[in-house]
Amino acid sequence: MVTEVSPRLRKPLKEPHASHSFLSDFILGSQDGLVNVLGILLGISAATTDLRLIYVAALAALGAESISMGAVAYTSTLARRRQYLKEVEREQAEMRDVPAAEREEVRDILRGWGYQGEQLEAITDQIQANPKAMLEFMMAFELKLAPVEPGEPRRSFAVVLTSTVFGSIIPLVPFFFVTAATIHGGIVASVILSGAVLAFIGAYEAKTTIGSLWRSALQMTVIGLSAGFAGYLIGLLFGATPA
Repeated sequence: MVTEVSPRLRKPLKEPHASHSFLSDFILGSQDGLVNVLGILLGISAATTDLRLIYVAALAALGAESISMGAVAYTSTLARRRQYLKEVEREQAEMRDVPAAEREEVRDILRGWGYQGEQLEAITDQIQANPKAMLEFMMAFELKLAPVEPGEPRRSFAVVLTSTVFGSIIPLVPFFFVTAATIHGGIVASVILSGAVLAFIGAYEAKTTIGSLWRSALQMTVIGLSAGFAGYLIGLLFGATPA
């Protein structure tokens, strides 16, 4: 008797995987924006109680940092794509001009994986018989390069810019609800809120990669707040120095 396979089971299973580039771009932008603006806020508020000056400095940092980080993400990702395409051209030329040397490089990689004898030669033959497979094999395992899609620079720009704006706003939020007389309360609230968001980012990183949620959250918080307190100490030093 033939058992009919459910249509659901005939569909290929799609495993959920986190995008490495999205995760790194999100952490890069949000952490950088938060730490940068937090350091500026703490530094200026330690030196002055002029809320207008604090807002202007923080918002100027938010705008400049967001555009700068997005632009850096775009140009660096574009450079990775250009490097990958250049290496593809070089590898294709080597496959065409020195096939014996390329075949030996495939063998060396497979030997490192434990293949020997007839099995080694059979797999090498299969790879070399398919130019596309051989090219991708050499790019991944000889050159250790991952492909960068045409839209990746723009996507990286958008993610980094957006996450930098998000991170930059976090430490600024409490200052919208304080006056010159309660500015120290704003500092405390900003530090607490920033620390909580940094811990969330660290936990998110651990959840989507590997590692302890608590350790990653604590590490992200300590690194971020340490940079923020550096700005506070500078503000105290120069704010207490007579003009």
